[in-house]
Amino acid sequence: MTDAEVEAKLAELGLTLPQAAAPVAAYVPVVISGGHAFVSGQVSFVDGALMKGRLGDDLSVEDGMRAAQGCGLMILAQLKAALGSFDRVERIVKLGGFVNCTGDFTDQPKVVNGASELMVAVFGEAGKHARAAVGVPALPLGCAVEVDAIVAVRGD
Repeated sequence: MTDAEVEAKLAELGLTLPQAAAPVAAYVPVVISGGHAFVSGQVSFVDGALMKGRLGDDLSVEDGMRAAQGCGLMILAQLKAALGSFDRVERIVKLGGFVNCTGDFTDQPKVVNGASELMVAVFGEAGKHARAAVGVPALPLGCAVEVDAIVAVRGD
């Protein structure tokens, strides 16, 4: 898929690709190895601001889905920064979603759909992926959602 095609898909959704965020600790945003890009966990930036809070407490499922979509957009930004373009993306292989939530919150799959649905909307069939959606009691910087990714890429 070309950069122009990805930008067009995002525009159809009313979204824009953010600037790839710098790491906040001792890691790199993306490692490319063995035909895969391993994207570090991206936290929930929405409209340029970190979405903080806890699902089941002060955030709704819809808030969480927007937060997860923000994570997905940042995954795309990190991929473009690491690969130079989206031309090398073959398939989204797996997403790992972490939801900051109360102990009785059980809609983690619905929340992480915000990132999953974005990948399918952008990449079509190649955006369909395996996934985990896990509830946790806290996330870095107090963010609502964090999502990481494994992406099949052409060439190393």
